[in-house]
Amino acid sequence: MLLYIHIPFCDSKCSYCAFNSYVDKFHLKSSYMKALLLQLKHELKKFNAKEKKITTIFIGGGTPSTISTNLYEPLFHLINPYLSKDVEITSEANPNSANLEWLEEMYKLGVNRISFGVQSFNNKKLKLLNRTHNKSDAIKSIQNAKKVGFKNISLDLIYATLGDTKELLQKDLKIAFSLPVNHLSAYALTIEEGTPFESKPQMSKENLELTSWLFEEIKLNGFEQYEISNFGTYKSTHNLGYWKYEDYIGLGSGAVGKLSHKRFYPTVILEDYIKSPLQAREEELSQEDIRIEKIFLGFRSCVGVKMDILSNYEQERANILVQEKKLSLKNKILYNFEYLLADELALFLSS
Repeated sequence: MLLYIHIPFCDSKCSYCAFNSYVDKFHLKSSYMKALLLQLKHELKKFNAKEKKITTIFIGGGTPSTISTNLYEPLFHLINPYLSKDVEITSEANPNSANLEWLEEMYKLGVNRISFGVQSFNNKKLKLLNRTHNKSDAIKSIQNAKKVGFKNISLDLIYATLGDTKELLQKDLKIAFSLPVNHLSAYALTIEEGTPFESKPQMSKENLELTSWLFEEIKLNGFEQYEISNFGTYKSTHNLGYWKYEDYIGLGSGAVGKLSHKRFYPTVILEDYIKSPLQAREEELSQEDIRIEKIFLGFRSCVGVKMDILSNYEQERANILVQEKKLSLKNKILYNFEYLLADELALFLSS
């Protein structure tokens, strides 16, 4: 079972960000962390965490490094008895707020994997994206994480941005691979409703040829692609848990949880969540909903799709793709070679 903890506070709002995050509600940090504790107590019982155990924790946002470590301590104290022996605990962090002291304290609490929102090592591009750090901040933060003792360090890069060239992306990769990281996430810039970039659709310039080149360059540096956006010599257990359709607790305002055939949605309104952290909208998933989601997730990752969840017609269509070497079949599981075509392959099965 997985645990996701959402931290909705940010130093600044990136121009492309559509996540539930705020730059003007820092006075609510302490109240919010107390509300998380109340919800966590409730969820541990609901998910029967004593029996199932929590195998991974992911602290995301927003910006988790805007929260002082003493506010995390009660959460870690409560969760400790429910953790599996080899639990993976990841926290996202921004280079400008994850200073050496914060990294040291989070490491002492039990965080054993850190993921930096670098996005680029090009200062001009960082300014374009409204990031508050620069190239040297990003490099120093990653080096500090290594110094503290983190063995599993990840960084995010954004591509498909106006002004991206092979030369720019190549320089980003060169710096990334010179640093002590064993995981890299590469995300295409997407224009979301309600963001500053909504009125500037030209900011996103997706070029499939450039994307394919970028992915191949990452793999040539020894990082295996195990999901449409993730590469590494280390595969995140938390990431894979989602693709395997495992149950997960969604803690916090705007988080999402799943238990068997139900999803839970705590309110995205921060003040309402603090007042009533146990209230959540429920969504009932049909068997068909679950089956379709497993197909789409499986083709987007190394998890694959089990043949026995497909209808007879879909199995026939899948065999065509195997014959055309678009998919491979091993131990009755279909595997996709080209994650960029994942959705098209899934749609082909039912068309």
